[in-house]
Amino acid sequence: MYGFLEMQRRYGCRAMMLETVAAVPGMVGGMLLHLKSLRKFQQSGGWIKALLEEAENERMHLMTMVELVKPKWYERLLVLTVQGVFFNAFFVLYMLSPKLAHRIVGYLEEEAIHSYTEYLKDIDSGAIENVPAPAIAIDYWRLPKDATLKDVITVIRADEAHHRDVNHFASVRYSFSGKGIERGACSSWLSLRLILDRVESV
Repeated sequence: MYGFLEMQRRYGCRAMMLETVAAVPGMVGGMLLHLKSLRKFQQSGGWIKALLEEAENERMHLMTMVELVKPKWYERLLVLTVQGVFFNAFFVLYMLSPKLAHRIVGYLEEEAIHSYTEYLKDIDSGAIENVPAPAIAIDYWRLPKDATLKDVITVIRADEAHHRDVNHFASVRYSFSGKGIERGACSSWLSLRLILDRVESV
């Protein structure tokens, strides 16, 4: 039993640190695009909303992990430190090169997908106990009342795959001309995502 808890806590702490970082880029990007839209009297083509929704989604990942891990005081302190350093670093990076910033976020999301895939493998192998899902996850993702940890990790991994694709797409469609992300790009991406979702569900 101790082995179960230790393994679950190790993965949970790793996921918590990842989500602390992952919840920052969408907020920074959305905030800077919002201010740019106000300055230039331009529409964002849906990108402000998309990035802020990404930040909110990542925040809920973190809240879910906090429920699972129950972090100690020094782990909370580490989260604050990591968040403070990364926020300022990413803010500067986004000001200098939004294209590079989105590309880096895409790679961070790929790392998150890999981590959650390993998490699922250990649940399937029995190395981590497949405990009931926390209430916050059931409410947010509208999971069945009898949902388990595996269900939660599966939907979180799907979210990360979506964020990966959005950020890689944004890094490609970001204009060097100073116009920012192309205004029609977000709607084009959403249309493509809907098509892919339909194909995957068949």
